[in-house]
Amino acid sequence: MSVAREDQLIKQSERPVTIESLVTDLTNLGLKAGDVVLVHSSMHTLGWVCGGPVAVIQALETVLGEKGTLVMPTHSGENSDPANWSNPPVPESWWQIIRDSMPAFDPFMTPTRGMGKIPETFRRQKGVVRSDHPQLSFAAWGRYAQQITRDHQLQVEMGENSPLDRIYQLDGKVMLLGVGFGNNTSFHLAEHRADYPAKKWTNTGCAMKVDGQRKWVSFQGFDYDDEDFVKIGAAFMKENSHFVKTGKVGQADALLIHQKPMVDFAVDWMNTNRFSES
Repeated sequence: MSVAREDQLIKQSERPVTIESLVTDLTNLGLKAGDVVLVHSSMHTLGWVCGGPVAVIQALETVLGEKGTLVMPTHSGENSDPANWSNPPVPESWWQIIRDSMPAFDPFMTPTRGMGKIPETFRRQKGVVRSDHPQLSFAAWGRYAQQITRDHQLQVEMGENSPLDRIYQLDGKVMLLGVGFGNNTSFHLAEHRADYPAKKWTNTGCAMKVDGQRKWVSFQGFDYDDEDFVKIGAAFMKENSHFVKTGKVGQADALLIHQKPMVDFAVDWMNTNRFSES
């Protein structure tokens, strides 16, 4: 965090956010011991936190207890075909160099990209396990960590038998902590399950270990589209508020949502509204 941003957070905070205050806020939000919860987060929205992302993680684990399970996305999108990069793009003359040189995915070493400080800290915690997908991995701690992250195959991505599907089967929850539905990866599971004309796949690739050797592997990946996620989330909130709890965690607006009805709603919404191939 830059000094300027930290100074701004201090000025905006009436008092420090602590592990103890986070535990109180998370409990008031409805998180309980034994829950399975997938957390999407933005660190700076919480205010000035004493202990930073470590404090947030410890507070979540304190509430969940030894029978609970904490999951976070640990995606590494840079390990993909540079021909598809747009944020930012790279010159075409670089594409093959990147394919030949990108280090193979290593669940212990490969950093997250665009996930934020909390997941990046979480993935390195002792006792956390990370799924093996070289682009769209998830990390988990607790009772069902192994069950959620195991056998995350390349072309499974965020569909059936992915960590998102395992959370669904366990009747888990999703927490949006200072972020909106645009960050809600569970809607990607709905994309896999829905049937609409615009549904398509794209050619991609990644660097990964094959029989112990680093290789560039090309495959057909799902062409995800999150442009309507905020609209889907708003529709779900309007029609299914009984599946959602809202509150403040630190200074952040937070939602705690039952994943299964949310995904089921999104499948129906996409089937009805994603009718164009444009």
